[in-house]
Amino acid sequence: GLRLHNRFLESLDSPPERVLFEVYAGRYKASFDIPALIPQVYLHYDPYTRRERGLEQVLARQRMDFLMLPANGVRIVIEIDGQHHYGNAGRDGEYKTSASKYAAMVAEDRRLSLSGYEVYRFGAAEFHQPENSDDVAPAIGAKVVDFFAALFRRHGLTPTR
Repeated sequence: GLRLHNRFLESLDSPPERVLFEVYAGRYKASFDIPALIPQVYLHYDPYTRRERGLEQVLARQRMDFLMLPANGVRIVIEIDGQHHYGNAGRDGEYKTSASKYAAMVAEDRRLSLSGYEVYRFGAAEFHQPENSDDVAPAIGAKVVDFFAALFRRHGLTPTR
């Protein structure tokens, strides 16, 4: 259990992704009646998608930050959007918003939704931690817990914790 958790944690690309994963794991680690939060999943490895896609080309946006597969057959994607999701880095390293990049992202979200996925997005700025803090800020932890509580209610899941 702990080895798999650590491998998942090492696969995460950003501090906001780590925060979401750690809050989820800390809150629900002893609950076996909820779906696993699987990070860094590639869509062409999702057996549902591969079977349904048939000869269709691989989806444009293939990697999901997180995937959950509740027993009811729903596929839930959770994304945490940093600036690279909606902007382009300039030569100075600063990001400038890009309407075309944002449009491509939301078009792909529609395609995912029409393929049977529920897509939920967080802005990375929602996860900014105080400087030099290894502990998750209480307001951030509460936001994550509240989100998953609402998601579980929506799908009739009742965690034991």
